[in-house]
Amino acid sequence: MSLLDRIKSRSSVSGENVPASSVTASPAPFQSTRSEVRATAPEAVLRGLAPDGGLYVDPAISSGCFDVQGCLALSPLEQAEKILSHLLPGFGNMHALVQRAYDGRFASPELTPLVPVGDDYVLELFHGPTAAFKDVALCMLPQLMTAARTITGMRDKTVILTATSGDTGKAALEGFHDVPGTGIMVFFPYQGVSAVQEAQMLTQEGANVAVCAVKGNFDDCQTAVKQVFSRYADSAPIPGVRLSSANSINIGRLAPQVVYYFLAYASLIKQGRIRYGEAVDYVVPTGNFGDILAGWYAKQLGLPVGRLVCASNANRVLTDFLTTGVYDRRREFYKTSSPSMDILVSSNLERLLFYAADGDTAAVKNDMLRLQNSGYYKISAKALDFIQKDFSACCCSEAETLSEIRRCFGETGYLPDTHTAVALHAARAYRKTERSGAPVVVLSTASPFKFPAAVLTALGEVPEGDAFSQMAQLSRVSGLEAPVSLSGLQDKAYLHNDVIEKADIADYVLNTLGRL
Repeated sequence: MSLLDRIKSRSSVSGENVPASSVTASPAPFQSTRSEVRATAPEAVLRGLAPDGGLYVDPAISSGCFDVQGCLALSPLEQAEKILSHLLPGFGNMHALVQRAYDGRFASPELTPLVPVGDDYVLELFHGPTAAFKDVALCMLPQLMTAARTITGMRDKTVILTATSGDTGKAALEGFHDVPGTGIMVFFPYQGVSAVQEAQMLTQEGANVAVCAVKGNFDDCQTAVKQVFSRYADSAPIPGVRLSSANSINIGRLAPQVVYYFLAYASLIKQGRIRYGEAVDYVVPTGNFGDILAGWYAKQLGLPVGRLVCASNANRVLTDFLTTGVYDRRREFYKTSSPSMDILVSSNLERLLFYAADGDTAAVKNDMLRLQNSGYYKISAKALDFIQKDFSACCCSEAETLSEIRRCFGETGYLPDTHTAVALHAARAYRKTERSGAPVVVLSTASPFKFPAAVLTALGEVPEGDAFSQMAQLSRVSGLEAPVSLSGLQDKAYLHNDVIEKADIADYVLNTLGRL
């Protein structure tokens, strides 16, 4: 049975159509990308990864009726409530969860303000507690997980395992520290994140947290964490403990990211740049594919999304895949000034493959096994055509990244971080080749003060002293103030000092669980 047929079968009873709201509220709307294993939204959020190693998806995401225009007229928090209630049915009082997640926690009442920069717009996603885009999702996920524990009657403690390329780690720690019934363990690549990102994680307080550097890259961390999940998919690693994830493999992490595509579109309407129904193109700096996949989800809900441009740094595995249909991680790994994109295995792409394969879970499973065992896979021409109808791709060298920071600041007065610079470069390249005439929104990643050495170098300055001295130097050069959440790190004590080999992650998890 095809994906479309399964959607239709879920939408009818005795030959009569069921309202779209009934389809959305199906008892178990989510299934694994690799089998017919199903779960309710609360179950999927608690598990993170499906028992078979797949990612949870809603096969019928595009079949329901969502009031896009009505949603766009709401306040930011009301939009979040409406979107998340639709994407994650079964949570009950979503209003209370959204209020606890966002109210008073972001520096801007808009949550994610939209700023004109030259010919384009930058959606600033870094006004949350940790000055990075992950805050939008990771302020929400602890609320969802706590509610899911109550809904499912879970009594075991939930321990979050998270691999991070820089920003997810601190955002997850900020969201989950000292949350009752929950512990969190974060792994990051040793000397593979910025000094400020490292300081954010190593100074994290909380009785239920552990932070560990791994001698390897992000892919090593992510692979090892997935292997631990697979090992304990149907059992507890120690009595009374269940594992879950705060990475975007968790549908509860991905769903909140859909919200800011709506917020950007609503801002363009308010600014008089577009009228409802006109398409908007989005350029997204991409590593693990979750941020850009959220834009595709927004399109499935009916938001007038035009092209989704995947912007990569020197680790251009996604650019090559979206161009050729061949995913090949057998290549040199580059450490760049945009470390959150230093990824060769993009986990969330698996969700898009599920839809591109028309719900053929066997095909997705085979591709993932081929990637694991041989390092590559190739999708069909039909699947590639499905993807290319919505996605474009562009990559940016390290030299081009730094040049873009200098150009953007010099010409517009806007100072981007290194990741956002990759996307701004991609936006300019996109305009030259494929420009549709639609407004272009560039999604930002983080405050430039998270990467002061690289940004100062781009501006022709010689970075001075440690990361905190460099933040002060960047403030003098740019005339901007560093976020208090970053500048205040200088006064915090370093509380974590674990460094392990990548082969030791599973043992570290078991040895640390008892303490958490």
